[in-house]
Amino acid sequence: MTKPPSPAEKYIELQPAVPADYPAILNLNTNAIPQVSLIDTQALESLHQQALALIVARDNRDDSIAGFLLILDESADYASVNYRFFKDSYPAFVYVDRVVVSPDHQRMGIGKRFYQHLFELGADKPATCEVNVYPLNEQSLAFHGQLGFEKVAEQETEGGSKRVAMLVRPATP
Repeated sequence: MTKPPSPAEKYIELQPAVPADYPAILNLNTNAIPQVSLIDTQALESLHQQALALIVARDNRDDSIAGFLLILDESADYASVNYRFFKDSYPAFVYVDRVVVSPDHQRMGIGKRFYQHLFELGADKPATCEVNVYPLNEQSLAFHGQLGFEKVAEQETEGGSKRVAMLVRPATP
């Protein structure tokens, strides 16, 4: 017997972001602080140009953006201290700079779909990201643990107002 499709499989389409999506992406990003850092349009545009992928989850019921995923690899020129940790530690990697799913669309499987996309794009490289341990983001730590990520280090950011766990999932053999 076939399992019925989840709401994310029925109504949500993952697609490459376009500049017209920036206002919705920035709104989602701002509403997710402190789990992600603040960025502006210029920073988003620069990251998009360097990104391995900037993916949006579009809800086809109302054409809204339900979430986004920004993936960089080791070739980016990015000053983020978290990105720099991985660049200094791994010769090749895929890096989740930020992933956000709107509160109205959480627990629908969108995050898992984003990460499936990440793992397919960078199957031959370790997947890397960071998750707040201060302020604590238990939900994200548990989610990443279920996906096979392991903590390799911790570091303080933003002048000590945040502490993050540096997470790595080995490349798929």
